[in-house]
Amino acid sequence: MAEENVLLCEQLSHIYANGVQALANINLSISQGEYVAFVGQNGSGKTTLVKHFNGLLKPTQGKVLVFGESTQDKKVSYLSRRVGYVFQNPDDMLFCSSVGEEIAYGPRMLGFDQGEIDTRVQKILTELDLESQREIHPFALSLGDRQRLAVACALSLDPQVFVFDEPTTGQDYFGGKSIMMLIDQLHAKGKTIIIISHDMPLVAEHAKRVVVLNKGQIALDGTPETVFSYTEKLRQLSLRSPQVTLLAQELGLRDRTLLRVPQIVQWLEAEYLPSPKRIQGGQV
Repeated sequence: MAEENVLLCEQLSHIYANGVQALANINLSISQGEYVAFVGQNGSGKTTLVKHFNGLLKPTQGKVLVFGESTQDKKVSYLSRRVGYVFQNPDDMLFCSSVGEEIAYGPRMLGFDQGEIDTRVQKILTELDLESQREIHPFALSLGDRQRLAVACALSLDPQVFVFDEPTTGQDYFGGKSIMMLIDQLHAKGKTIIIISHDMPLVAEHAKRVVVLNKGQIALDGTPETVFSYTEKLRQLSLRSPQVTLLAQELGLRDRTLLRVPQIVQWLEAEYLPSPKRIQGGQV
């Protein structure tokens, strides 16, 4: 992982016009190539925080730097070339008359030539299996397909950082797997990935770093193994570690944190199934 901070928050606070303080003195840095999940109860400040990363919100106090540049005087259109944002509700970002036009809109507004726009649109339609829906009005799509179209719109600008707010919203099991596979592929290509999710098993499976927010402040920040080991702390914040983690702890495993089903299967086999050596030695 490179050492460059692509996103930096220093003493960031945000107070909405109605007087609600959503963030309080957030200090946070995210490096190039990280895969970070923000978790927390509704109202904890997750979405408010990430909306500062592409200028949708501006700091009330403190500052946010994107690739070393303050967002305070930068337009969303400028920051979107660096930070692509996919809303939880795709309807908040769809407004064109067809799927193809929706994907082409961002590059067109930023002055890309038509050849480049056509190439990008075709590539993204193919990658997200939307080719057959190119001429369909976005609001004629299912919620799951509108969510994939929202991802496509972010991809069209090829930013270095992607923010996904509840990326599997509206997806069935296979649709959710497809979206997360795409996000993992973006990370493998060196993109910085930020997701907001209430799905702890999903976070445990994909993210490399977990930031827990509570009442506008950072409560925990570390690897999934570290964060999900604080089961009592998470319970106090009305969050739960993945079921696999809790099961392993109930079975007596305390010295390390298991996050995935294959891990607990391997541990159970090693712990409880007789090995050939034990059988040969007459220990079973």
